[in-house]
Amino acid sequence: MTDRSSPVKTRFAPSPTGYLHIGGARTALFAWAYARRHGGKFVLRIEDTDIARSTPEAVQAILDGMQWLGLAHDEGPFYQMQRMYRYKEVIQQMLAAGTAYQCYTSKEELDALRAAQEARKEKPRYDGRWRPEQNKALPTPPSGVQPVVRFRNPTDGVVAWDDQVKGRIEIANAELDDFIIARADGTPTYNFCVVVDDWDMGITHVIRGDDHVNNTPRQINLLEALGAPVPRYGHLSMILGDDGTKLSKRHGAVSVMQYDEYGYLPEAVLNYLARLGWSHGDDEVFSMAQFVEWFDLDHITSSAAQFNTEKLNWLNAHYIKGADDARLGQEIQHRLAREGVTETAFPDPAAIAALYKDRVQNLNELADAAHPFYVAPHPSEEMAAQHLTDAAKAALADLKCRLASADFVPEVLGKTLKETLAATGLKMPQVAIPLRVVLLGQPQSPAIDRVLAVMGRAEVLQRLDRVA
Repeated sequence: MTDRSSPVKTRFAPSPTGYLHIGGARTALFAWAYARRHGGKFVLRIEDTDIARSTPEAVQAILDGMQWLGLAHDEGPFYQMQRMYRYKEVIQQMLAAGTAYQCYTSKEELDALRAAQEARKEKPRYDGRWRPEQNKALPTPPSGVQPVVRFRNPTDGVVAWDDQVKGRIEIANAELDDFIIARADGTPTYNFCVVVDDWDMGITHVIRGDDHVNNTPRQINLLEALGAPVPRYGHLSMILGDDGTKLSKRHGAVSVMQYDEYGYLPEAVLNYLARLGWSHGDDEVFSMAQFVEWFDLDHITSSAAQFNTEKLNWLNAHYIKGADDARLGQEIQHRLAREGVTETAFPDPAAIAALYKDRVQNLNELADAAHPFYVAPHPSEEMAAQHLTDAAKAALADLKCRLASADFVPEVLGKTLKETLAATGLKMPQVAIPLRVVLLGQPQSPAIDRVLAVMGRAEVLQRLDRVA
């Protein structure tokens, strides 16, 4: 195992066959936090050996997702396809040392072997026919056939590790066969590349999903055959959707960048992910600095974590309320631009954010609330008939005259509204609601004096011209 005195070094090693999904983001967060907690290094490695499915777009999606979350790497990104020379070098060393061997078994022979084993209700596995053994005569290699390279796995004993999440795990070597480490065309396989990378990069702690548990004994045996230090492993349980089934596309957003599109703040997503399978007492809301200070592997649950969209929405609303208005204003501009609303310098989007940020759960709702400030609404006939009565129109005409010379600050605007109420004998809702309908196209809003102040005199008077 890795020397306990070695500086901590973790890694996040996604395959670029799609977007950065939410489960991968949690893995990255935990690996990042563990390195930060112990003053270590966090490595980003792109495992792009699946040439058929890996794409530059997927690589960029991973990099974008990591950047959006703020999970900065200390080393990398490293790309496995750029390290082929190293893998082939190690394979040759293993062949020379006798810890690996060439196998000429054809696909047809393997299929027949598998069928016979399944017929006997045995676990399908390679039978070691090309494995060199003392006093064993090997077949003559067939001409014109390129061999694969297999790892000479131990045949007895167990491979064991103290998983930092799941506890002690032991696998009998008899359950493992001599798996392929290089294909017939010379390209190395996943388990082999991972081992060489972890060795070369000095990885001390591997934190990853529990779909890799079955890979771990193979990787440990490979590392030991190479005389390389063995990292400590911690395998995170899967994330379930709101309905208790494995999180997938049908649950909605699973890509990290979709959460950006849906109006979530990265700090809200990070805070939520931190609590998916890990806890610090009853603490629900905390900064990343606090998370790093508290984070350990002892309090990660070994059972599956269940996603709760309602709780994420609550957290997001909490972070929006505390966010800087200027930052929220930029988010408003960005999201309105996607709808074709590009002239958003006035009214000040930061001022609109201050008006509405206590009333929304996500940034898209905030942008929706801002939209009528830039694009004059057209109330429905039903809404106009209900609220824009003759009495209301007369009151709005009176108000318009008073607003023409009033200072556009909430205190003065509030007094001006009361003057109109006194002059017309109406109550506040009888004026304020029609005013909201004219200005915003809806009967509800934050305090109307604040709305008027943010919208500004020129726009308010122009919109009142339509009815008063």
